[in-house]
Amino acid sequence: MPVKKIALSVLLASSMFTCLAQYEKEKVSRKQEKKDARRERINQLVKQEEEGELVFNKQNVWGFKMITDGWGLSYEYGKYQSNKKTLLFQFEFNEKKHPKEKKISLFDGFGFSNVVYGKTNTFYQVKLGLAQQLRIGGKGNKNGVAVSGIYGGGLSIGLEKPYMVNVVNNGREFESTFPKIIDSGYGINGAAGLFSGWSGVRINPGAHAKIALRFDYGRFNETVTDIKEGLMGEYYEKKVS
Repeated sequence: MPVKKIALSVLLASSMFTCLAQYEKEKVSRKQEKKDARRERINQLVKQEEEGELVFNKQNVWGFKMITDGWGLSYEYGKYQSNKKTLLFQFEFNEKKHPKEKKISLFDGFGFSNVVYGKTNTFYQVKLGLAQQLRIGGKGNKNGVAVSGIYGGGLSIGLEKPYMVNVVNNGREFESTFPKIIDSGYGINGAAGLFSGWSGVRINPGAHAKIALRFDYGRFNETVTDIKEGLMGEYYEKKVS
């Protein structure tokens, strides 16, 4: 191989190695800069928290709850107003169960199926609310608990969806409600499910109000991690059935 080609190959390989080394150095440098920036941010958050300041400009909180009378999904958007105040915009979707309802197993000739015998409607709530959050006490240190009071209210929309069951009669299966099949001799093959009966939904408008205490133990206030305890009152235009 001519000397010129050898020298060119060595020079090219050296250049590639230099570029690669420079790239790795810049990559490590960027990682270190991110670590330093995060450390500085945490230090600032701790300092602000020790001074009793609210350090959220805004907050987004999603939630899922399982309670004795149902389950629910929620979303909350908080807008910072001052060191002590945050305005909250709230949305909830809940399923509420009657305290006396109970699932039972029925034998349909092939096996057992679970239904809530005699149930006529499934009740859902859609809630749109506005609330004020007031800081009562700061965390005091990075691993403390911040206490806030919340009060507010808003619109409640009740959705009464007919409770549907799968009915079997002479080899034919269809969906129906309990009142139509009582004493009919038809077999019941379990509940029809969440997506059945929506065409027969009745709307029951109402309102709600609540007051609560929020205990936020999220580390450094970078995330909202809390427990809430409170009271809620609801009113609907018609009696919930």
